[in-house]
Amino acid sequence: MPKYTKEEILRIAHDEKVLFINLQFTDIMGVVKSITVPVSQLDGVLDHGVWFDGSSIEGFARISESDMFLFPDPNTFAIIPWEADAHKTARLICNVFTPNGERFMGAPRTVLAKALEEAEEMGFKYLVGPELEFFLFETDESGDPIPGATYDEAGYFDATADRATLVRQDMISALEAFGIEVEAGHHEVAASQHEIDFRYGDALVTADNATTLKYVLKAIARKHGLYATFMPKPIRGINGSGMHVHQSLADVRTGKNVFADENDPYGLSEIAKKFIAGQLHHARAMSAILAPLVNSYKRLVPGYEAPVYISWARINRSALIRVPRTMTPEATRLELRFPDPSCNPYLAFAVMLKCGLDGIKNDLPLPEPTEENLFESKLAREGLPTLPSSLKEALDELEKDPVVQEALGPHVYERFVDAKLQEWDDYRLHVSSWELERYLYVF
Repeated sequence: MPKYTKEEILRIAHDEKVLFINLQFTDIMGVVKSITVPVSQLDGVLDHGVWFDGSSIEGFARISESDMFLFPDPNTFAIIPWEADAHKTARLICNVFTPNGERFMGAPRTVLAKALEEAEEMGFKYLVGPELEFFLFETDESGDPIPGATYDEAGYFDATADRATLVRQDMISALEAFGIEVEAGHHEVAASQHEIDFRYGDALVTADNATTLKYVLKAIARKHGLYATFMPKPIRGINGSGMHVHQSLADVRTGKNVFADENDPYGLSEIAKKFIAGQLHHARAMSAILAPLVNSYKRLVPGYEAPVYISWARINRSALIRVPRTMTPEATRLELRFPDPSCNPYLAFAVMLKCGLDGIKNDLPLPEPTEENLFESKLAREGLPTLPSSLKEALDELEKDPVVQEALGPHVYERFVDAKLQEWDDYRLHVSSWELERYLYVF
């Protein structure tokens, strides 16, 4: 992502005839929020921020403590490519502060920044690379998605049957306009399922990029009369959408990958093994953050490539954490396979990091790897713990895990759980079409 000074931003805005600035941030669920100011206010906003009412944002503040300020991160400045005509608009991602100048601990970007500071104090820099899958659906006359109406019937890496090639290319061009270095885009396993991958890097920048990707892909799909969804399991009977996250730690002084050890059979250092142990130990509680929807647990079932058993391996893609083979030791990384793209990347990376660091700090033991396919071998999965089977079960695990709670901070933890319990109760009380079809004409 480009590095900009205030003067450079003002010059670019002037030269490019930008008229408006969208000041963006996310609520605790990861939904992008925005305040638009005319470009005439940009100079002052860069210096002094802009006030907004935090009581109106999901999970932010009560009415009695609603005053908040947005302070833009200059490095996130970008001109929005689909708003480059009569109303040329740029965007800046913002940090949230309280009126007394302190970072607001209820803001997801602050939560991740705090976790990264802890890692830095331990001598580590956290690097991640998420792979976000998504579906493209046809839309009705109002532009709303038509459930199940896939845009194509292609499969993994298909070329001839892939109607969405041009759509993905437009998406990639738009992402690059935001300074995101895209590495590849391709069709995924399920009909109308796709993936666009961008460069691995610093966790905060990557969380910004992942949030931007979701925002951009939805906008470009809309331009094509389509709907892009990051819902984990929008269609029964086919693969759901995951967000596999590759991760490593680098030495803050040398930049060297501290996960690598050429003398180890798996190429892993002791630090890497303790990091794996920490994430496995806290996996059930992490689920509430990494798989945060009722629908997430309809993806995390045997038979559709999503992991269920809490284990690690190299060649076994049914494992929760996989150690990909790499060409060089510096590329050594861990792939966490159970997050899905509905999660808030800021909270997800903060929780993942905190749990891995807990494994290092407390010297947690690493179980033996499980290289057999866990869905095919009953013997291999015997005795292995499993992920929660529902959002409620995940929330119950979160309630018992002080490390994950500490990663979120008391503000986000309390409000996240409250919102999710309301979601669960709403789901629990809903009478679905499946129930009516199954029971109404029988009982």
